[in-house]
Amino acid sequence: MSVYVSVIQALTGLAGGRVFPLVADEGVETPYIVLQRAGGAPMQFLSGEMPEKKRRRVQVSVWAKTALEAEAVAGQVEQALCGAAALQTEVLGEPVDTYDDLTTYRGTRQEFYLFC
Repeated sequence: MSVYVSVIQALTGLAGGRVFPLVADEGVETPYIVLQRAGGAPMQFLSGEMPEKKRRRVQVSVWAKTALEAEAVAGQVEQALCGAAALQTEVLGEPVDTYDDLTTYRGTRQEFYLFC
């Protein structure tokens, strides 16, 4: 299954369901969540078979009108991903704050390892 599909399913209900791979739709209401693949740790079997699941590094960003709102949604994201047993989530660090000059939105991003 696509990592995007797996993560979007895990985040269903957060940010009003506004969860997007790579970039949000133009004009979308805040808060919203954007995710992107950020690499991973490839697994190889000596037999040459391809593994059914992969260890994927995913960056999840939350955008909102205020830093407090972004922080609150980011906490929900971390809780939802860690609670999704099928993803076997490993948190790779604390969230990093960010700001978008064009929209004046405040954001936060955090990286996770997922096994899916």
